[in-house]
Amino acid sequence: MSGHSKWASIKRSKAANDAKRGKIFTKISHEIAIAAREGGADTDANFRLRLILDKARAANMPKDNIERAILRGTGQLEGSDAIEECVYEGYGPQGLAIMLQAVTDNKKRTVAEIRHVFSRFGGNLGADGCVAWMFDHKGYMVVSPGDEDPEEIALMAIDAGAEDFEIGDDGIEIYTEVSDFKAVQESLESDYEVVDASLSWIPKTKMSLDDSQSVKSMKLLEALEELDDVQMVYSNLDITDAVLARYEAEVA
Repeated sequence: MSGHSKWASIKRSKAANDAKRGKIFTKISHEIAIAAREGGADTDANFRLRLILDKARAANMPKDNIERAILRGTGQLEGSDAIEECVYEGYGPQGLAIMLQAVTDNKKRTVAEIRHVFSRFGGNLGADGCVAWMFDHKGYMVVSPGDEDPEEIALMAIDAGAEDFEIGDDGIEIYTEVSDFKAVQESLESDYEVVDASLSWIPKTKMSLDDSQSVKSMKLLEALEELDDVQMVYSNLDITDAVLARYEAEVA
């Protein structure tokens, strides 16, 4: 599972830039509306909404935007009924497995846009289930150890119900079953900084490509993420430090 945070760290950096343009606010608003529609506005009872609100605050989303999105989701404002969640699957160059989570009010438009991006980078949109079997749906979080011993934090996470962990330069990556995610996060965030927390699609195994193919694949992942309706993108690409450095140099 190691290395999931490499691409996540790029996305966090990109999110800060996207927030200045307002794009990330629109995406988060849709997520908030759906979470509120499905589970209500009480974050104590609606853990999914709480996760998304944490994301909204990390992106410095204005409070008024957040409140409007919640009201839209609970039916007090118009606009959420037409929005639906979709999962799309496909292949990148060299057969790379890719999964996308999208929120859309027009599935035909969304599918056309996703298919166009796949084709432009040498991939293709696949049928439902074509790559989902290569991933596990897990709770995922990254904890910043600060001055504390990373091993001790990781063991605390295991005691709280975590399934696995990996200690890296970006922090401690922690993986849980979906059912244990809330308990583990709450146990850790009372004492440590949880810099990323989400329900994610984690690849069971990674695919290694040469540097050129890896960079091309990462550009495809970024182009998919840039689509307005796409919320999250997951792949089984093994992103090495060397590839990450080359990618960042090319897109700088």
